[in-house]
Amino acid sequence: MAERAGLDAVGYASAEPFTATRRHLEERRRAGLSAGMQFTFRNPARSTDPARALPGARSLVVGARSYRRRPAVAAGTRPAGRVARYSWTDHYAPLREGLEELAGLLRDGGWRARVLADDNALVDRAAAHRAGIGWFGKNTLLLLPGHGSWFVLGSVVTDAPLRPSSGPVPDGCGACTRCLTACPTGALSPGVLDARRCLAWLLEAPGSFPVEMRSALGGRVYGCDDCQEVCPVNRRADRADPPPGAGPGEEPTVDLLWMLEAGDGELLARLGRWYVPRRQPRYLRRNALVALGNVGDGTDPHTGRVLAGRLADPDPMIREHAAWAAARLGRSDLLGPSGAGAAGAAGA
Repeated sequence: MAERAGLDAVGYASAEPFTATRRHLEERRRAGLSAGMQFTFRNPARSTDPARALPGARSLVVGARSYRRRPAVAAGTRPAGRVARYSWTDHYAPLREGLEELAGLLRDGGWRARVLADDNALVDRAAAHRAGIGWFGKNTLLLLPGHGSWFVLGSVVTDAPLRPSSGPVPDGCGACTRCLTACPTGALSPGVLDARRCLAWLLEAPGSFPVEMRSALGGRVYGCDDCQEVCPVNRRADRADPPPGAGPGEEPTVDLLWMLEAGDGELLARLGRWYVPRRQPRYLRRNALVALGNVGDGTDPHTGRVLAGRLADPDPMIREHAAWAAARLGRSDLLGPSGAGAAGAAGA
């Protein structure tokens, strides 16, 4: 039934609290590695105890759905922002639909069931690991044997007494460290992510984008796939079964100049599936300005007009990032006499 529901893997586990995971979350939060990230760090006691989501929970049905795609090549000549593959479209919606079908089967049998996917009520990776779906890679992601890490994960929490899967999958990374060395900012150590240096998190974090990380961002505007792209498990899976390209409605790149000219409503209507701090479009523009500074063409008249417009933005955070982008693209002429300080910061 899981296959018919569009799931690529399914496993079963007890709903006992994830005590080791709770300890890890609390230790990493105290060490500052969460960098203010909330989600499952917000309340580890809750996110590691399935019974908080469904009192009387006895079992977890854990599902994985693939979002494996070929790397995208931007079309056209306008500067394009790169999007991590899991966000080319909303891959969690069909995952939830598939899990709801399994939950419905349990409810039809008289049991209670609740679906949790991309939800701060449960650490998905820990549930999938316990259910025997995969192992924890050095990049902190869950890898499925023979298939890799390009999967979104979710669970059905239920009071049904289901037989657990055979147990955790043995480590399959061995001595490989390609993901660690591929990280553009050195955010990874084996099994541990320092969110203070993680580009994917910094693109979602509130406030100014750290100056020392801006050049490493390249053209990214949402997420980062580097540690997955170099993974030998993923590469072997691609050779054995070449992945499809972007499907209808999937968006691997976004026009940066459009992002900087679009209104608030347009931005959220098109990119609202992304996590945007406090649902404020200013953060989408912030990201686009840093990406434009890295991949744009300072001699392009359209780019110059867009930068000039954002340098006059009433939002001081937008003006700061526009100044950085302008100086980065050799357009200090746009900054005027008062822009020397901003231009100096842009060179940092």
